[in-house]
Amino acid sequence: MSHSSASSATRPVIVFDLDGTLVDTAPDLLDSLNHCLIAGGLTPADPVALRKFVGSGAKVMIERAYQAQNRQLTDTDMQKLFALFMEHYNGNMPGSSVFYPGVLACLDRLSDAGYGLAVCTNKFEISAKTLLEGMGEAHRFLAICGQDTFPYRKPDPRHLTDTIAQAKGNPHQAIMVGDSRADIDAAKAAGIPVIAVDFGYTDLHVSHFEPSRIISHYDELTLDMVSDLLEAAKQAAE
Repeated sequence: MSHSSASSATRPVIVFDLDGTLVDTAPDLLDSLNHCLIAGGLTPADPVALRKFVGSGAKVMIERAYQAQNRQLTDTDMQKLFALFMEHYNGNMPGSSVFYPGVLACLDRLSDAGYGLAVCTNKFEISAKTLLEGMGEAHRFLAICGQDTFPYRKPDPRHLTDTIAQAKGNPHQAIMVGDSRADIDAAKAAGIPVIAVDFGYTDLHVSHFEPSRIISHYDELTLDMVSDLLEAAKQAAE
């Protein structure tokens, strides 16, 4: 496929994770975490120690923060703190969250070449849409699917394939871009090439999970890379 030959009916879809992939949301997530920790009588969390858990969701962050301070966390506590976290986080979007360097230029490059764009995130759908709308970029995406959009979430491959379907794409002509093991495992299970960014939220370097490609800046996500991955996937399926 040439860079300009994708039609709207059959165009390949590039699916992005959100937190740690497109947008650096860590400052706001950690701010909301500290908001609920203080309400629970704990001291604010160490942002450096907890940043690697940002992509695992609010509940994991709360659990890790309590463990770090040797505090007991009951189910009732978790329910209250999680509700407080979400209220604070959703009420302060987009806050200090910013797109990673090169993201918008990359999205322009892909759209101009005829590729469809979508988001598949383990963030709640309303949070993902609110964030992208607040940043003025939600219109770029044919689908924005969260952990509650379907009855399953990454690393379940159906989260990814159903996102592609919602974007009117074909899983045999799609690429996943993410920062975590969940992203990479979901793509592999779906038979979809996956590009991993190495600056996101994970406790192990993405190379451990063996993605198709690794990039350190969005300038490296070129049309040639996309074309090569899609062609290789097509040949593997034949």
